[in-house]
Amino acid sequence: MCQEYSTVEEEADNVPLPVGWKCYMSAEGRKYYVNTSSKGRSSPAHYLPTYRTIPTHLSTYLANHPPTHPPTHLPTYLHLMYVCLVLVIFFVIVFAFNFCLSSLLSLQINFVTFPLPHSTPEQQLLKPSEWSYCDYFWADKKDPQGTTTVSGFEVLLQKQLKGKQMQKEMAEFIRERIKIEEEYAKNLSKLSQIPLAAQEEGTLGEAWAQLKKSLADEAEVHLKFSSKLQSEVEKPLLTFRGDNFKKDMKKYDHHIADLRKQLVSRYAAVEKARKALADRQKDLEVKTQQLEIKLSNKTEEDIKKARRKSTQAGDDLMRCVDLYNQAQSKWFEEMVTTSLELERLEVERVEMIQQHLRQYTTLRRETDMFNQSTLEPVDQLLQSVDPAKDRELWVREHKTGDLRPVDMDI
Repeated sequence: MCQEYSTVEEEADNVPLPVGWKCYMSAEGRKYYVNTSSKGRSSPAHYLPTYRTIPTHLSTYLANHPPTHPPTHLPTYLHLMYVCLVLVIFFVIVFAFNFCLSSLLSLQINFVTFPLPHSTPEQQLLKPSEWSYCDYFWADKKDPQGTTTVSGFEVLLQKQLKGKQMQKEMAEFIRERIKIEEEYAKNLSKLSQIPLAAQEEGTLGEAWAQLKKSLADEAEVHLKFSSKLQSEVEKPLLTFRGDNFKKDMKKYDHHIADLRKQLVSRYAAVEKARKALADRQKDLEVKTQQLEIKLSNKTEEDIKKARRKSTQAGDDLMRCVDLYNQAQSKWFEEMVTTSLELERLEVERVEMIQQHLRQYTTLRRETDMFNQSTLEPVDQLLQSVDPAKDRELWVREHKTGDLRPVDMDI
């Protein structure tokens, strides 16, 4: 070594090397540092900065603990701590990325989570081609005044209550029709008893008498029609789904509203947990920056606590999100079940009204048929009216003699 290298006692700036270290210069002009106490040669000088570039706190460490190899690494426990810190930050970033990604794929409207139209394929309807209630009333809408929002389920309930009101108004309409029929029958009967033109004679008199009698028969037909309207149309419309129906609708309303309130509460818990996680992440970042500036056991312990709190906050957020999804799933299931029940009730109502309005038209045709039967004798008699026959009949009844006067003879 002495033949190949020349000894350099000190650096160019006259700064002494640490105790036990010497610097040698090779023929090529490259510097090597040797620890004379261990007889080991270091790496070429370009891998180890000159002494004046070593930080002050490390120079003291090297002076008291001369290494046999270049001090290119931090102590092992610091290295492990950095590795752990990098892993924690990595998982936090992954969690935040996944959360942000899910946020980009969905949005919350009135505490209900909906997919963005461009983020997922078109959703398959639960009952395709049927225009079912369970497929078209998930979103809320503005009320007619535009001041508040009304849930889709409220719209369905209002449809049911409106149907009940329409059913009641139809029954009132039939009641008015019954009154007209009863009044008409009363007037027909009264008119049939008026003795106007009672002295008409002959075949025309018979036809006139039958016409008056037909009014009485027609009055009876209309009375029967009004009676059947009351029992077969009006009463069913009034009694179908009585007062209990509104109570049942209120039960549905309260049940779905409670599930919606629970969803709002779970959503608030998610927001609170999300804010807590953001605060814990920020605290962890601050303490990590402190570690880069100052090495102390207290800072390391603070980072461990901050890391645990950040992890716990992440777990809490995941738990809150899971509870929110459970609440939304329960609300979803009840919405489908209840809306299908309301759909069934509406079909039942419409079919009931259809049935009884058909009964109305049947009764009306029967009334016309009976009225026609009362007029048939009148038509027949009118066809038999014969002025010549009437004249004959009248003459036969009222003649005073058939001998004619003649001229007197002169």
